[in-house]
Amino acid sequence: MFKAIASALLIAVAAPAAANPDFWKHEWPDTDFSRTTVDNWVEILSGGPPKDGIPALSDPQFIRVANEKDIMVTEPVVTVEIKGAEPRAYPIRYLTWHEIVNDRVGGVPIAVTFCPLCNSAITFDRRVKGKVLTFGVSGKLRNSDMVMYDRETQSWWQQAIGTGIVGEMSGVKLAAMPTWMESWGQFKARHPNGLVMAEPAHARRYGSNPYVRYDSSARPFLYSGEVPPHSIPALARVVRVGDRAWPLERLAKAGVVEEAGVTISWQAGQSSALDDETIGRGRDVGTIRVRDKKGQDVPHDVMFAFAYHAFWPDGQWMLGR
Repeated sequence: MFKAIASALLIAVAAPAAANPDFWKHEWPDTDFSRTTVDNWVEILSGGPPKDGIPALSDPQFIRVANEKDIMVTEPVVTVEIKGAEPRAYPIRYLTWHEIVNDRVGGVPIAVTFCPLCNSAITFDRRVKGKVLTFGVSGKLRNSDMVMYDRETQSWWQQAIGTGIVGEMSGVKLAAMPTWMESWGQFKARHPNGLVMAEPAHARRYGSNPYVRYDSSARPFLYSGEVPPHSIPALARVVRVGDRAWPLERLAKAGVVEEAGVTISWQAGQSSALDDETIGRGRDVGTIRVRDKKGQDVPHDVMFAFAYHAFWPDGQWMLGR
């Protein structure tokens, strides 16, 4: 149905292997499997690629907005605006194939992450317990969400919740930063002199979507958990702020919603990264901004409903009824 399953670079077509810490000790000899927050190891599956089979980036290069000629105007980017630093755009056309970019912006070490299978794009502060961590892709999935690892302690981290789940860092939470996804055109309009991540020196089909029509599927890949309540489709997008979730469909109809101490706005013009084979031709899902009462951006995520329900089973659905 979608080309991700056929892509040897991202997802193997072979049957996934269930979690087995004894087996994984051979691949992960420096990971402390005696320390974990995971109750049921079978929740963790191999997504196909081995450790670092999806290569995270740790030395991104940047060019000026005016020098970028290949990115289509509606393509999504992750926008990072940190006081004292020039605004930066991290194109999803690259994150689709690398999933993590380790960077330093305005003196702040950050990890820009994107899990295509959950549509989850979150930026984390890499400073944890007096260490600056560097993140890679483990090749494992839990509830279809990427399991990251840090190279310093070899601990495993759940991307959607930014929390250590295996190893020395079990139970430790990363600080999420107030970044967001928007279209390349929207970023350029605000920051004509800003910076955009340059194309990495890897042989990848940048700009293409290996998960064609994925967000129109009835069921997520490698997910056996509960479907969302309230008849919300599993792969419908929701805006998560803390433990609350607003259906994107509701926000698109309203334009602006003010609830629970935040103002959430929707603006047309951003393509889905998981629809058409060419990312920039994907259907318009719009751009979300979340701000507090002072007008400051708030950390949030625009993720699939099944992933929200899996990681926040007791979360509050903001349905506006």
